[in-house]
Amino acid sequence: MRRATKEDYVLSHPADAANHVAASGARVKATPMPATSETLLDRIIASLEDDKAEDIVPIPLKGKSSMADHMVVCSGRSSRQVAAISENLTDRLKQDLGILCKTEGKDQGDWVLIDAGDVIVHVFRPEVRDFYQLEKMWMTPGAPSPHTA
Repeated sequence: MRRATKEDYVLSHPADAANHVAASGARVKATPMPATSETLLDRIIASLEDDKAEDIVPIPLKGKSSMADHMVVCSGRSSRQVAAISENLTDRLKQDLGILCKTEGKDQGDWVLIDAGDVIVHVFRPEVRDFYQLEKMWMTPGAPSPHTA
């Protein structure tokens, strides 16, 4: 049976990694603690609000889908803003929470899909969002539509 080492402890207790000094004397960088899906959702909405995303609609997916716990749908006013919102969001999640997101559609800027693990984000230009009406597929029946005038 193998004996546990100091490295095993550090790898299994990331909160303590910041205090661990490697044998070479170099400090080991701590990995961010994993965010809960609610914390991640809050951080995503804050980032979208900071970048002036419009009509931000969070949709709970727990019990509806196994792909994620939440979905967020929002709009940017132009292709350039859609691309900027998505790029800023992925950068913030990487820096703040250590989450590497997968993105699709950023080059076109009409509809960007961001997979942040427990939260899926869709950033649309308004015309594209109106055409696909993605949130209508996932909203609870009987719930008011977010786009009613």
